[in-house]
Amino acid sequence: MTRSEKPKPRSGCPIATSMTMIGDRWTLVILRDMVNGKARFAQFLTSPERITTSTLTDRLESMERAGLILRRAYQKKPARYEYALTEKGRALLPVLQALCVWANRYEPGTWVPPKAFMEAR
Repeated sequence: MTRSEKPKPRSGCPIATSMTMIGDRWTLVILRDMVNGKARFAQFLTSPERITTSTLTDRLESMERAGLILRRAYQKKPARYEYALTEKGRALLPVLQALCVWANRYEPGTWVPPKAFMEAR
């Protein structure tokens, strides 16, 4: 699959189609980090979940293909990029917030998200 090819949905089911884009272990965590202000590769590596560099590279590329994020160069030599949410990516914020509410209610010991994250729009 090339950088510009979009992933093929498993079926016409909206849940299955969504899972094709966001159903891996890392995509929603990266989206969470972006909502919280991270934009550069090294910043994502500081998250407590400890994503590997190869996995992060793969996920950022797949998120870009899916139209969730945009990549733009901020330095030419060596090439360095930062990432920004697209409208499509930002539209997942209520899903992230709902997952936080659900986990806090049913999974003791989960972190309470920052107020700014839960009130973001």
